[in-house]
Order: sequence, then C-alpha cells, then structure tokens
Amino acid sequence: MDLKQLKALVTVVEVGSVTRAAELLHLVQPAVTRQIRALEHELGVPLFERTHHGMRPTPAGSGLADRARRALTELDRARAELTPATGAVTGIVTVGLLESTAELLADPLTRAILRDHPGIELRLLTAYSGHLQHWLDDGDLDLSLLYNLTGTPLLNVTSLAREQLWAVAPLAENLSPEEPVGLTELARRPIIMPTPGHGLHALITSSLHQAGVEIDVAVQTNSMHLQKQLVRAGHGWTILPAVAIANDLDSLSAAPLCAPETWRSIVLGMPRTGRVPAAVEVVARELVEQVHSAIRDGRWPSARLHHAPAPG
Repeated sequence: MDLKQLKALVTVVEVGSVTRAAELLHLVQPAVTRQIRALEHELGVPLFERTHHGMRPTPAGSGLADRARRALTELDRARAELTPATGAVTGIVTVGLLESTAELLADPLTRAILRDHPGIELRLLTAYSGHLQHWLDDGDLDLSLLYNLTGTPLLNVTSLAREQLWAVAPLAENLSPEEPVGLTELARRPIIMPTPGHGLHALITSSLHQAGVEIDVAVQTNSMHLQKQLVRAGHGWTILPAVAIANDLDSLSAAPLCAPETWRSIVLGMPRTGRVPAAVEVVARELVEQVHSAIRDGRWPSARLHHAPAPG
C-alpha cells in the first residue's frame, strides 16, 4: 500500500468515477484502475461496487478511505509545517464553523489569516454542532465552534458567548426585535423544527417542556436553509439563533423568544490529546477574536460575551 494508491482510493470515493479521478490526479484511467485493484488484491476485499452509475464504495472501501484521508491530511500538514519559512507560522488548519455562524465569521477569519499568516492553509467545514463534535473526536477537525457543551474526555472546551433563540415568521407577520414572542403564542402556529438528534431540537424541546407547551410540528428538516425557505413559503414559523437570520430580515420577521427565554452557549472545542501545532494556536486565537469582535460591534444579534481566557 503506497501513497499513490491511497490518493487514488480517496479521489474515486469522493467523485464516484475512475475517469473523473484520473483527470483530477493527472493520470490515465488505467493507472487509477490498477492502483485500486492492487489495493483490493493486497487487502483481499472489494473496495468498490462497479455500477452503471459509477463506482460505489463498499463498507470496507468507505472505512479505508476515511482513514486514508486522515493520513494524507496529516502528511500534508507535516509537509507544510516543515517547509522552511523565515519565522513564519505554517501549516494546514481545519476549522469547524456552526452553520448558523459561517456567514458571519468565515470571511473575516479568512481575511485575517491570509493577511497576517499567509503560510497557513485554512480549511473551513460547516455543519451542525453534533456533526462537528463527531469530526473533532475523529480527528478530522483541529478546532471547532460548538454549542451547549462542556469539556469531554476528548475535548477541551472554552466558553465564548451566550446567544438567545428567536421566533422566525413570514415577513407579513411583522414580528419585531423589540417585542419578544412567548412560546405560548408561537405554539398557535405550525412549527418547522430541526430534526431529532440535532442540538437545537433538544434545546427547543427542553424549553417547551419547561413552559408546559405543546406545538404542532408541520415538518422537520436538518437544513437551516430549508427552515427559512419553508417559513418564507408560509408553511409555518420556526426557531433559530438570531445570528442565523441577521441577514434575512428583508424577507423574514423575527423576535426574541420569551416565557421562557431560550439561550445557547457558544464554545470553542479543541482535542485534548497531542501537541497543538503553532498554526492551530494562531487560528484558534483569531477565531476567538472574530467572535468577540462580531459581538462587540453589534453584528451578532442577541449574543453576550462570556469573559473566559482565550486558548493558547
């Protein structure tokens, strides 16, 4: 098993086609096919199902590709860190951003790193908190924003901020940020909920139980974009963190939730084990600064700083 074979495996899994993988790897198609077959022969198991619609990885193929991807990333990181550069911090840093915060933080974080640390290659992934924590635990992320999480055996957690959840309705409902909406009033409408297993679903359910309120769930989705789209289409109201709708108030109306108020805590998670590379420390400090700056400047509605020391 060599690096060329692992790169071929990962690329075919990602694009689902030997032909397309060969183009991306700047190889001829038979060379990629030979590398895959050599791996299968060495391991004694099929790594792909060949179908009319392309190459579909078997469970063994998916599992090996996950591990190969991490190994290749670590080699890329080591190569970047070892490349001589006069006093510059170098390396690859993979950052997880909550889907609700990506639009607010991705641009200023990227701009600051490119300006001050051009030797750092930044990789940004967005998802819900549960997915990001799983990727952190598996070593696919170097650091990530999460919410409503304390320290775990695998993660160090730094509290950054608290943020209030808002009721979100069609524009015609004329909700106002100055007039909070109670859960009882919200419950009079069909509700578009995040799917079970999502941290926001658990947070909303807990508040409903606390208030003794039952709701009519119109639909559940794992996409924040779809939540907002379905509200715009008039299928019901939803509940989101304020930052998720800060740029949508021309097409949606929103107001803070009350009776009871519902808050989520934003934290920075980093693995406990292993040496923290200098590049990761730099990006962690910059991400914390961007969170604090967005709140101080009023760009993060309904958020309050948690005055804890920054990591690193």
